[in-house]
Amino acid sequence: MRKITLSNGETVEVECLSCALTSGMIEPDGGVVIETEHFHAHQDVAYPIRGLIILASKRHIKCLDELTEPERLDYINILSKIRKAQREALGIEYVYYFYNEDTTHHFHIWMVPRYDWMYEFGRSVESVRPVLLHARDELNDKKNVKEVMEAINILTEELNK
Repeated sequence: MRKITLSNGETVEVECLSCALTSGMIEPDGGVVIETEHFHAHQDVAYPIRGLIILASKRHIKCLDELTEPERLDYINILSKIRKAQREALGIEYVYYFYNEDTTHHFHIWMVPRYDWMYEFGRSVESVRPVLLHARDELNDKKNVKEVMEAINILTEELNK
């Protein structure tokens, strides 16, 4: 079991966070943004950043090359659809994408928006970790959480038209 600290400060113990989320055992803030046959998208549960989406496979795999052909097609289509909604519905100009195979849970990609306030931490990929920690530790106030929840609702509505 692994302890995970959620953005609201609560901790949960799970073997695999992605399995817990995609199965509905843990409900992400704002619920599911969009779901397909093979993937589940939700606001990141640990970092309250407006529009930060996790796209996770429903099947417990670790690597991109383990996706079946239908999963690969679904993956690129839903990833593109989410990105378009981030741009058009939320005005997010830039996004960092992160996918790693040495994760403690299964295949997922982080879609991390880039906002002006983040530049105080730098401009490169190295700035993302300090940005995430700052968000978790400093942005759990009611105003920011409300903005995050509003963004989840906007994306959910846009993606499920």
